[in-house]
Amino acid sequence: MLNRSRQSGMSILGFIVIAIMVGFFVMCGLKLGPGYFEYLSVKEIVSKVARNHDPREENISDIKRRIANLFNTNQIYALQPEEVEVFREKGMTYIDANYELRVNIMGRIDAVWRFDDLKYVAGRNTVN
Repeated sequence: MLNRSRQSGMSILGFIVIAIMVGFFVMCGLKLGPGYFEYLSVKEIVSKVARNHDPREENISDIKRRIANLFNTNQIYALQPEEVEVFREKGMTYIDANYELRVNIMGRIDAVWRFDDLKYVAGRNTVN
């Protein structure tokens, strides 16, 4: 007697479902990736400006001008230089660059990223 075993594996329908799921996640990664890398650039720029600030030589307009120049040089489009708040409070200069990014995934589906860790005390290396 021949003992035939039945082969089992993924059906074409199962393969299509998994391929669609993988494709969706790859598409999300491709659409969300540039926004995240832009956030990393904004974080580096703002922390660099805050670290290099000398309150005896620079005022608020100098900080805003430097941020605008660095945003322009690094092609930052998600956050405009006018949206970055620079203010003085209790003798300290603060730079608040918190922002929200909305990315259209497909149709009416959007992904919203809130980057709220971009508040720095200028002249120090610490995050407030």
